[in-house]
This record gives sequence, structure tokens and C-alpha cells, in this order.
Amino acid sequence: MIKKTIILLILFIFQLSTVTKAQNSLDITNENVAYRVVVEEDTLLVTSIEEVIIFRKPKFKTRREWRKYYRLIRNIKKVYPIAKAASAKYDSISTQMMSLKTERERKKYLNQVEKGIMSEYEDDIRQLTYTQGIILLKLIDREIGETSYDLLKELKGSFTAFLWQTIARIFGQNLKVEFDAEGNDWLINEIMILLENGQL
Repeated sequence: MIKKTIILLILFIFQLSTVTKAQNSLDITNENVAYRVVVEEDTLLVTSIEEVIIFRKPKFKTRREWRKYYRLIRNIKKVYPIAKAASAKYDSISTQMMSLKTERERKKYLNQVEKGIMSEYEDDIRQLTYTQGIILLKLIDREIGETSYDLLKELKGSFTAFLWQTIARIFGQNLKVEFDAEGNDWLINEIMILLENGQL
């Protein structure tokens, strides 16, 4: 506790010295803004600091649990770039679709996009394990806010969505799987937050 207090005090003094060096009461460094406010002869430091995410350190009862946790991290790291690319592609498609006037133009555009996505990501997706496939579907829901089934239905129609859902179910998958950050997927969500903040 004393060590933490000393560190905070040193950080406060460092920030205060940074502010007082600036004759102007504004100092911008590393995108943080620090300024001083004088209230009845007292100088107060006002600054913004980056958000720090802290989660309870996982405790493992067995080596098997430890391996399972780190396997989950590895699987998430493998599929996360695909989920991010899907989100960016979806935004791009949505914007482009709004500018197209006829249904024929939309279908032609979607077919071109589909061919491009298949040529770019088909090998990566084929190499995914069953577990990685489930995680990918959940991360797509997390990134876009819609299940893969809903996206297919929106972009390609109900029949295509039903067809792909049927194929997915044959192979033990479900395109309607949702990301549940507060429930079953709390650990995936925790790992994702750490990953997005560069802490993993």
C-alpha cells in the first residue's frame, strides 16, 4: 500500500512539474491534456489518463485448465483478424449498397464481393478448427452486432441464409449463435478487451 502511494505521489509530482513548466496553462503530450486550475491560492492538476483495464488474474486448479485457457487465447488471436476484416467489409458493403439503385446492381455487386472474400479468406477459414469456427461466429456477432445468419439474410436473402444454416447444422455449427458477454462468453469477452487494449 505504501509502495502504491509513493508511486502515485511521484506520478502526481511529475505531472505537476510538466504543467508548471508550461507558462501557458496547457500542455499537450502523448495526446494527454494536462492543465492547472488555481482555486483560492491552491493549484490543482487536471489531466486525462489512459483507461487501464484490470481483471482478476485467472487461477487454475489443474494444468489442464491452464492449457485450456491459453488454447482459448490462441484460438481468439487466430480468428480475431478475420472477425475484424468481416466487420470492416460489412461497413464497406453497407455503404456501397446504399448507393446502388436497382436490385440487379446490388446482386451483381454482392456476387463480386463474395468472390473477392472467398479468394482472400477461403484458405484461412478452411483451416479453422471446430472450436475456432464457433469463436469466429461469436466474434462476428460481437463486432457487427448481428449473427452470421442475420447478415446472410440481410445481404443474400432468406433462402440463402436458410440453406447455409442447414449446411452449418449438418457440420455441427449454428450461424445463429450469439455473443453473450455477460453469460457464457464472459471469458472470451475479457480476453478480447485485453487484446484490444494491447495487454495480451
